[in-house]
Amino acid sequence: MSQATKRKHVVKEVLGDYVVPSERQQIVRVLGTPGNNLHEVETPEGTRFLVSMPTKFRKNIWIKRGDFLLVDPIEEGEKVKAEISFVLYKDHVRYLKKEGYWPEAFLGDVAGTPSNTKESRDRAQSPPRSAGEEDSEDDDTDLFVNTNRVNYDYMESEDSSDSEEED
Repeated sequence: MSQATKRKHVVKEVLGDYVVPSERQQIVRVLGTPGNNLHEVETPEGTRFLVSMPTKFRKNIWIKRGDFLLVDPIEEGEKVKAEISFVLYKDHVRYLKKEGYWPEAFLGDVAGTPSNTKESRDRAQSPPRSAGEEDSEDDDTDLFVNTNRVNYDYMESEDSSDSEEED
């Protein structure tokens, strides 16, 4: 079987199948990717460890910070304690919530929910607009938000603005 055919079957399996975690498997959230097909993850209880990506997913499926995975534990691992068995996308998360398998700790962390997007935080902080008021061109809520970078909110301090006025 050619590499392209293998890739097609792996992608079809990941996107098409809906799985339910077994007794041994658990749902984890990706915190980062240190390299060598390893991913740092966090369990709903807050435990952090490394998971390995099996060869069938390498160069076929991309995982980024904030994604959710279904992992199988590895007994012989000291640092690497599990192996990825399934990558959970939005449809899979919705299915798991409906079936009642989704952990309570991750309920607010699913991508696209109001607690996770910058747009919803900005809307919550800004006053509501009247119906006749138009959007300004400076409004960048429709821009792409890079989830692979940590989002910092910078606030200008009063001391720095006072010193600039005196000069």
